[in-house]
Amino acid sequence: FDGFALESAATMHRARGRSKERFAVFAMGRNVMTRILGVLLAVALSLLVMVCMGFAGAYQFLAPEIPAAASLRDVKSQLPLRVFSRDGKLIAQIGEQRRIPVAFKEIPPVVIDAFLAAEDARFYEHPGVDWQSLVRALVANVSAGGVREGGGTITMQLARNTVLTSEKTLRRKLKEVFLAMRLEREFSKQEILTLYLNRIFLGQRAYGIGAAAEVYFDKSVHDLTLAEAALIAGLPRSPSLDNPVASVDRALNRRSYVLRRML
Repeated sequence: FDGFALESAATMHRARGRSKERFAVFAMGRNVMTRILGVLLAVALSLLVMVCMGFAGAYQFLAPEIPAAASLRDVKSQLPLRVFSRDGKLIAQIGEQRRIPVAFKEIPPVVIDAFLAAEDARFYEHPGVDWQSLVRALVANVSAGGVREGGGTITMQLARNTVLTSEKTLRRKLKEVFLAMRLEREFSKQEILTLYLNRIFLGQRAYGIGAAAEVYFDKSVHDLTLAEAALIAGLPRSPSLDNPVASVDRALNRRSYVLRRML
């Protein structure tokens, strides 16, 4: 009996020894992981500080070249000469650009929903620049090995298409970002959306949703159906190629994309 008791005690002692060893290994591993996470966090914070400092420096450098936000209100749109018959029907428009200005209250919700779904789903949430979308677009483009997504918001598009050039350079992109943030501070979301929907190029010399509704469907913007609104909202990406006059198939594919985004 004494021998059995001694053997049991020895077995328990060895088990406790193994438990201590395992605990020591676990504690060491946890300390190593803590150190690694600490280093990674420090590196991430350093990179964030460097990016912020670079961003602030770029703004100070480019600020004199960035137009005032109020200048967008002063941009004169080229209105065509419209010829009507005696009974009030439009016969022709003479001019390089087709435009029919539309007030915000005249734009049906279905048109607004279609454009937000297609171009800027987080329009009412971001401050002019959607950093989340920019990061997602960057990852998608790197993965694809080319430019697949732009990550630009409606506010950024308005800035680019109205007072900035279309050159594809980092300098112009930074100006676009800074001007978009400035627009968001000085304009309401409703003002930005109204300016955008009246000035965006939509193919076939049509600028703005009023002209696009007339060119493609021969009707007023407030009479557009869901499918028609979705088709027009799908045009800003490539208006000269995706419009139904240039390619019915491409236009229908873009319409389907917008409708899926609206679900």
